[in-house]
Amino acid sequence: MKKILALLLALTMVLGCAAFAAAEDDITLDVIICQYGPNTQEWFLGKGMNGTNFVDKFEAENPGVKLNLEVVSWNDVYSVVSTRISNNNAPDILNIDVFANYAAEGLLLPVKDYCPEELFSDFFPSFIAQSVIDDTVWAVPDLASARALYYNVDLLTEAGVEKVPATWAELEDACQAIIDFYGGEVYPWGIDMTTDEGQAAFSYYVWNNDGGFVDADGKIAVNSDKNVEAINFAIGLVNKGYTNPNPATQTRYDLQDMFGAGKLAMVIAPNQLPDYLAQKGYEGINFATAALPVNEGANPGATGVMDRVMAFKDDSLTPEQDAARKEAIGKFLTFFYAPENYVGWVSMEGFLPAVNSSVAALVEANPSFEAWLKVLDSCQFYPTALDNWDAIKMGVINVEQNALTGGDVKTLLDELQASLTK
Repeated sequence: MKKILALLLALTMVLGCAAFAAAEDDITLDVIICQYGPNTQEWFLGKGMNGTNFVDKFEAENPGVKLNLEVVSWNDVYSVVSTRISNNNAPDILNIDVFANYAAEGLLLPVKDYCPEELFSDFFPSFIAQSVIDDTVWAVPDLASARALYYNVDLLTEAGVEKVPATWAELEDACQAIIDFYGGEVYPWGIDMTTDEGQAAFSYYVWNNDGGFVDADGKIAVNSDKNVEAINFAIGLVNKGYTNPNPATQTRYDLQDMFGAGKLAMVIAPNQLPDYLAQKGYEGINFATAALPVNEGANPGATGVMDRVMAFKDDSLTPEQDAARKEAIGKFLTFFYAPENYVGWVSMEGFLPAVNSSVAALVEANPSFEAWLKVLDSCQFYPTALDNWDAIKMGVINVEQNALTGGDVKTLLDELQASLTK
């Protein structure tokens, strides 16, 4: 009997050690996800996936891979990532908008090292093209949004605006008609030139005047004549009293609230605006969408915004460990973009998909997606492949804010161009 007990004890110890060894062999991926809205935390870490969450479901379906996943606000994510990199503790997987600075510093893995070929071919090619430097893809698209003109049908009709403005001249006429009819009770046009999205405002006007952040060769050209004309037009709308009173401090969320409350007649906003209005309890707003107004003779330029998922190197690993880690990252991506998971994520926060495999399900769930998918075909994107995109972004915002207080647009853009190309 004692011998049997001894054997059982020894077997238990062996099995326990084996279990411990298996746990030790688990791969843990550090993942940072940006906070897109009120549902992000719940979906990834709470019970937002029909009573479970992304982490628990992933780990259950991918034994041997654990996720140390953190949801970080957009206000904090840049400093959080910078600190972790400085401390040699970069995340394995990062969801963020920028990538070129990390790639330039040699911190990222090429996508081909970890993304399964079948998944890679599922991404929209135009999205993938936004993350290419020197023929190497450094990140994959997470999701996207596009911007359009939303207008309050009733406000425009009451003010006698018979045609939704399609040109800048028609826009000014419509703004004046709204001022004449409502006085100061309704702001005709919304502008956000804050540090939150001032670069978007820049794009709305320069892209619809055949200008842009870069020229046809991809070289920085923020001070082009077309850009000077476009930003002077935008500042002119403010100076004529056609806009919200404080474009330097009123974010797009402030503008969306004004629009929902019937205090703003027209606003440029992303495809998530209807969901935003519903969540905030704004009811009875009769609105519709249209393309952004363009300068006479210019080509329309829709603004697309795309965020990314990227993977960082870990030079501390052996070749075998590195290969296992890359395989685990591939499993994460495959699971995340699987339609049964990804469709819920994209539709929950009101975004547009980055993979073809989810389009049919999204359109079936929400037919309005189809119109936005067509908008994406004509979208232009920020030149985030430039390693100084952050400086360009903050630079154009500074130009706008200085112009709002009386600065000369051409002088300001010339100074910015010089600082970016020295």
